[in-house]
Amino acid sequence: MPVYVFACHECGPFELARPMAEASSRAYCPACQRQARRVFTPPRLARLAAPVQRALETEEASAHEPRVVTEMRGRPLRRGREPVPPWVLHLRRLAWGRSASSKKVSDIPC
Repeated sequence: MPVYVFACHECGPFELARPMAEASSRAYCPACQRQARRVFTPPRLARLAAPVQRALETEEASAHEPRVVTEMRGRPLRRGREPVPPWVLHLRRLAWGRSASSKKVSDIPC
């Protein structure tokens, strides 16, 4: 059940727990029974877990103040093979189709 804050002109602020359906109904001071006005306050939300909170703060900061990358981090990427033209692949396939004694793959120019 939500807790609402009210202020009495004589006694000061006090809190009342009441259903949301009764949020706009009149409230009376528990000490002097005078009508009190409602004070609007920010909602009391539960705190998030620390990793989630850090992620949200990082996301919010990156939108307004993006970090500039000054160094390369992480492990380097593996170098792939150099691209081979299709005609060389065709020659390699022909060589593999023959017997190993007739021609070696290393004999084929690349």
